[in-house]
Amino acid sequence: MSSAMQIFLFLLLGVALLAVLGILAAGLYALFRGGEYGRRWSNKLMQWRVLAQFTAIALLAAIVWVARAGHPH
Repeated sequence: MSSAMQIFLFLLLGVALLAVLGILAAGLYALFRGGEYGRRWSNKLMQWRVLAQFTAIALLAAIVWVARAGHPH
C-alpha cells in the first residue's frame, strides 16, 4: 500500500483521538456538574466515547495492516 494511505490513516487516527479526548472532557464536565444535566448527558457521552475509542482502535489496526502489507516477511 502507498504511504499516502498511511498518512491518511494517521490523520484519521489523530481526529479520532481528539474526538475521544473531547468526549471524555465533556463527560467529566457532566459528571462534576451533576443534577439534571449530568443525568441527561453522562450515559450518552459514555456511549459516544466507547464508539470513538472503537473507531480509533480500528484505525490503528488498519495502519498496522497497511504497514505490514507494504513490508511482507
